[in-house]
Formats: sequence, C-alpha cells, structure tokens
Amino acid sequence: MAKKNTADVGFEKQIWNAADVLRGSMDASEYKHVVLGLIFLKYISDRFEQRYAELVAEGYGMEEDKDEYTSVNIFWVPAKARWEEIAAAAHTPEIGLVIDEAMRMIESENLKLKGILPKNFARPELDKQRLGDVVDLFTNINMKEHGDSKDILGRTYEYCLSMFASQEGKNAGEFYTPACIVRTLVEVLKPYHGRVFDPACGSGGMFVQSAKFIERHQGRIADISVYGQESNPTTWKMAQMNLAIRGIDADLGKANADSFLNDQHSTLKADFVMANPPFNMSDWGADKLQDDVRWKYGIPPAGNANFAWLQHMIHHLSPVGKIGMVLANGSLSSQSGGEGTIRENILKADLVECIVALPGQLFYSTGIPVSLWFLNRNKKQPGKTLFIDARNLGTMVTRRLRELMEEDIMKIAETYDKYVAGELEDEKGFCAVATLENIAKQDYILTPGRYVGIAETEDDGEPFEEKMTRLTGELSEMFKKSHELEEEIRKQLASIGFELK
Repeated sequence: MAKKNTADVGFEKQIWNAADVLRGSMDASEYKHVVLGLIFLKYISDRFEQRYAELVAEGYGMEEDKDEYTSVNIFWVPAKARWEEIAAAAHTPEIGLVIDEAMRMIESENLKLKGILPKNFARPELDKQRLGDVVDLFTNINMKEHGDSKDILGRTYEYCLSMFASQEGKNAGEFYTPACIVRTLVEVLKPYHGRVFDPACGSGGMFVQSAKFIERHQGRIADISVYGQESNPTTWKMAQMNLAIRGIDADLGKANADSFLNDQHSTLKADFVMANPPFNMSDWGADKLQDDVRWKYGIPPAGNANFAWLQHMIHHLSPVGKIGMVLANGSLSSQSGGEGTIRENILKADLVECIVALPGQLFYSTGIPVSLWFLNRNKKQPGKTLFIDARNLGTMVTRRLRELMEEDIMKIAETYDKYVAGELEDEKGFCAVATLENIAKQDYILTPGRYVGIAETEDDGEPFEEKMTRLTGELSEMFKKSHELEEEIRKQLASIGFELK
C-alpha cells in the first residue's frame, strides 16, 4: 500500500493507545479535553524547563525572571504549576485540583491564554486514578528518542485530534478537517508569506499545515500573519492551544464569534483565505444581513450559507489574494434561491481559477460529496478555469474512510501549477481548461465531469470478433458450472428430506 499522507505516527499512536485504554467509559467528546489539556500543559512546561536550564547554565541568576521567557515566546510557568508538581501529585486524591490550579496560575501569568485552558479536572465523574495514570504517561515520555518536545507534543496533539474526530463521527466536523484535504489546499495555494485567514478555523488545522508547508520549503513561519475566527467556544479554545503548541502566533479574535454577525476581522484583506465552513448551513442570520456590503454578487438564500461563506471570503481578499475552500457539491450546480445567479456573477468577475471534485468518504463527519474551490483576484490565466476530477484518487484506509495519499495530493498540485504556467494539456477524465464562454454554454454549472469528460479505455489489441468469441465461450462454461452446482444442491437437500420448489 502507498505511504499515507500523514507523518510517521508510530510514537503518537503509542501515546494514543495508552491514553485511550485509560479512558474507561467516558465519551470521546469529554475525554478529548482531558488528553489535549494535559498535552498542552506538558508542552508549555517542557518548553519552560528547557529555557530554565539554558538560563541556569548561563550563570547570571536570571532563571526566575519572567521577561527572559516571554521575550523568546515561551510561556511563563509559575513554580506550583510546573510539571514536576503535577507529576508528584499524580496518585493523590487532589490530582484534579492540582491540575485545575496549575491551569489557573498559567492563565493569570500569560494574558494570551486567559480563559483558554480547561479547568475541570477536579469534577467528580473524572476517575482520579485514571487521571493519575495519564499524568504518568506524559511524565514518562522520552523526548530525546523522537525529537524535541515542541515537535513531538505538537504531532501528538494533532494525531489525537484526528483520532477523536474518528470517534466522534458526525460531531467532529466542527473542529477537525482531515489533514489530507487541508494539505491539498495548502499545496495548491502555497502560502509562503503574507496574511493567512480562516473564518471558520475549527481547531486551527489550516494554519498548522501552512506552517508545515513553510518549514518543508525552508521558509520562515514569521513571514506569515495568521488570522482566524470560530463560533464554537470549545473549539476556539482548542485552536488557541493547537497553535500555541506549534509556536504559531495567531489572532483568532477576542473571543469565539459568528463570522457573519460579528466579523472579528472586518477590515482584514488577506493574501490567502483557506476554510472548510459548515456545509449547507441553514440558520445563519440572513434576515439580519440583507443589505450587507459583502453580498457584492447577490444576496445568499436564507436556507443555505454556502454562497454567504464564499462572498464573505471574497470580501476579505487583498488585490492579489487567493481562496482555497471546501464546499458541498451542490454549490457547483444549484439554481435555487438565486445561487445560480451568484455563481454566474462570480464567474463573470473572473475569480474562479480552479475546481477540484474530491472522492467520497474523506470526512469522519459526513458522507456528503465535496469539492475544492480556488479563487484568485490575480489570475495568471484570465478568462479560464481549470477543472480537475479527482474522484478516483485516494485509498481506503478503513472500511469507511478514504485518504488522499502524498502522490494524490501532489498530482492535484502539480496539475494546478502546470495550468498556471500555461503548460497543461487536457487529460480526458481527469483535467480540462475551460473558457468563460465554454462555462456559459453549461449554464455556469461548475461540475468538473462536464468539462473533463470520460477517460478513454486503453485498447488491449484483441480484435472484437475474437474477444466476443472468447467471452461468450467463458460465459457458457460459467452457465454450465452453475447448473452443475444447482443440481448438487438439490441432491444434498433431498438427502435430508427437503426439495426445492
């Protein structure tokens, strides 16, 4: 089997398997905050201790100077909140109280974390013996065997997010977008530098993958500015922790908020907008926003927010900005509620650069088929749109879940790159470039299959007459065998007193 798109997850899987055994009967949605909260606490404590040791080695007595930590973007951890204190209390009845108090002290010393950290470890329904075992698990992590603590705990946090998503099923869509989809958006958009915005950021996966892309290409994370918004308060907190554990400085607004009704970045013009907004959202506040400046291409229908999301993102684009977003396939062809007119107007504004039809079963949370939309205010191929039908890509990694592999992602990205460079040749059944005139003839419907056609089957060289003679002969043999089997079944049934009617 081809290598999975995800990183080498041997160590992360060990952590997950061990922690999952300790979960007992707790729901994944509850246990998630126990594990992720402890990973975060261990991360900031490890980073603090590493810096502490460096300052002790310097010999100037500055190891208890808060500024020596915050000046290098390391959170200050008060003495009573450090991991050694947590570990010492692991198997005492007070372990939950100790962790909650550590979280409060860390928040009080670090304004960025105010109101972010989970503080419900003392609740009665959380088994304290199991909690102590999880603390032991993280205490005994040997970082040096696997990389530095920032990388290992960051990878573990991300891996656990994906595993919780698989367990929560349909409820996971609020906080997690499969990494292979996010990676595809990032590989196409290539956010090396500039302002990156996600108005439905979930747990921050778009930003994490952007940072990974920059690292893979020897860039600097400091070259991007990260902006996000998330309406779910719990998910917003998870995003803050996920980004902090990766060392990504992000502005996710002052609090969780609805992107339509309370735009936290109203003046932002981003260079890259990446998002996987809720599919086909119905109750999105349309009645309060009829005259909104964002609806440049038409007022979105009250019953479906797809084109409200799309126009919200276009509104936030810089003059050279690009969008990469996930939308339900209905948005490609829907004519209801004025959606067809909005789509037509966006096309006539020459913003749609590429549409990618994805295979099914990529999401933990839904079986709805989806597509990737790429828009660009500064297209290198004006008046044209690239269509990619990627529905045959990907590999089933479980009975219910498909994943785009590395080679699948790169095939999509490289096809896009060739198109932008003007070097792409249409490939029947996979990709095609269409002009606005071509799209107009299709009533501005953007389903890739209409443009790429059906792949040609390879001629096996066997003459038709010979092939039919061979196949009918094989079919005759199969019929003969089926009759023999039928007769044998009748005999066996008759021997025990039964007869087929």
